[in-house]
Amino acid sequence: MMKIMKLNIFAAGIVEAVSYIWQQWCKQKSPLFIFFALCLNAIIAPAVYAATGGKFEPRHTYALSALGLVILGLAIYLFDVVFRPERY
Repeated sequence: MMKIMKLNIFAAGIVEAVSYIWQQWCKQKSPLFIFFALCLNAIIAPAVYAATGGKFEPRHTYALSALGLVILGLAIYLFDVVFRPERY
């Protein structure tokens, strides 16, 4: 009985946390984009490490992947600014 009560309290805490995160996500999208960029970096970095043939250390491949994501983001932003300047 006590175990079920603890589980219900834990489940209620998770629901409350998810609700709070959802409300904040609707207001602020930047943290979500940063999270997705980090996840994408975790996916790309091993591919970069494999493509270099092990010449770089793993931390250097993560840095190169992050740099590539930053450059891609800047290119998309500048493309948007050039073709839709009235929004900025």
